[in-house]
Amino acid sequence: MLAATFVAPKDLDVNDPGSIKSVASTIAYGTMSYYTGNITNTPDTIAIFPQPHYWWQAGACWGAILDYSHYTGDTSYDDVVTQALLSQVGPEFNFMDSRYAGSEGNDDQAFWAFSILEAAERNFPQPDDDIPPWLQIAENIWNTMILRWDDTTCGGGLHWQIYPSNPNGLDYKNAVSNGGLFQMSARLARATANETYLRWAERVWDWSWNVGFIDKNFNVFDGASSTQSCRDINPVSFSYSQGIYMYGAAILFNYTDGDDTWAERTNGLLQASRSYFSPFPNSTNIMFEHACEETNTCNTDMKSFKGYLSRFMAATAQMMPSALHDVKELLTTSAIAAGKACSGGGNGTVCGEKWYVGGYDGNPGLGQQMTALETVQALLAFDAQPPFKYGEIKHVKNKDEAPSDSPTAASSPSTTQQPDSTVRAITASYIPALMVSISLILVTCV
Repeated sequence: MLAATFVAPKDLDVNDPGSIKSVASTIAYGTMSYYTGNITNTPDTIAIFPQPHYWWQAGACWGAILDYSHYTGDTSYDDVVTQALLSQVGPEFNFMDSRYAGSEGNDDQAFWAFSILEAAERNFPQPDDDIPPWLQIAENIWNTMILRWDDTTCGGGLHWQIYPSNPNGLDYKNAVSNGGLFQMSARLARATANETYLRWAERVWDWSWNVGFIDKNFNVFDGASSTQSCRDINPVSFSYSQGIYMYGAAILFNYTDGDDTWAERTNGLLQASRSYFSPFPNSTNIMFEHACEETNTCNTDMKSFKGYLSRFMAATAQMMPSALHDVKELLTTSAIAAGKACSGGGNGTVCGEKWYVGGYDGNPGLGQQMTALETVQALLAFDAQPPFKYGEIKHVKNKDEAPSDSPTAASSPSTTQQPDSTVRAITASYIPALMVSISLILVTCV
């Protein structure tokens, strides 16, 4: 638990780690107040937030709470997070669960994968012997996604939706799904030293660039229709897509020992992200969702998007230190504004949507809590232990087994390293037979 000193979010002192932790604690508590699944404790409520929140946002929220635990050292919610993540793995440990066939898209699955990867990269305990280690679950998810890569239209790419029973967007190839696969591939390359993942990351990036999802100025657009051969690029853009590609590129910069191409791409995406800041002359460096926020048209999903940009910007600075100055410049001002926006409700700590109004705007919600939490706690990321990589990631079953050694800096594995055959042997017993054969085919043929 954190120290008892309380700091109201509106009084956040960004130069005091204790103040940042206290404010993050208050906002995290407000975030978790939306969740009752660990109390009702039924299969239909564990891990899930009530309507109108979709399944994907729950996966995203557990990633935010994993960040909270890691950055603040407050483990109060760890058991809840563990229960939530393990409850959703599905019968083949790949987050393909028939309960969500009506709404699960490739982007939804990717957000759960991000949280699973966070758990793996931090050696977060996984105590259930009947479920594979976090890293193997992430690989299982990846294996299902690359099978859905569609070369028959647009020269490649993932569609937004997975199941024909959900026709809304079935012919739409979108940035967040493909960016999700790109980032997952990059993170798995760094986590396993398996070059298959690197080749797939490069493939997804090249396709995204060539089809026009990422323009010459590194703006990320929403998507295009496969029925039009992806020639009708939707010019709408959202902050989370920008952040997803940015962090994937930063991971590859780190994994390739500072490759200039990935440095240029990461910096390009970071500089393009400035379009999500400074909506007015008197709100310099304050984040906003420019597609919908000023017009009051953000839906429930969109009200959480800014948080993922904050998460991935902070993580980008961990992977590419040259980004630190710009990331700090943007997130520090935004965190102060987010704190002031968390001044509503009877206790004066409920978070609103618009940070540039100088206080609480009267529009509360789970997404609003999440975005403020991710932005405030991101200020702690700059001095935090970076994600573990290949050779450091372990299957930890309980907190007592967690390694005490910490990497001093994020670095990529030597090109002479090979995936750990012992770890492969341990985890292979958890992979469904079909997934084993797919993995072998990919390693040898892609």
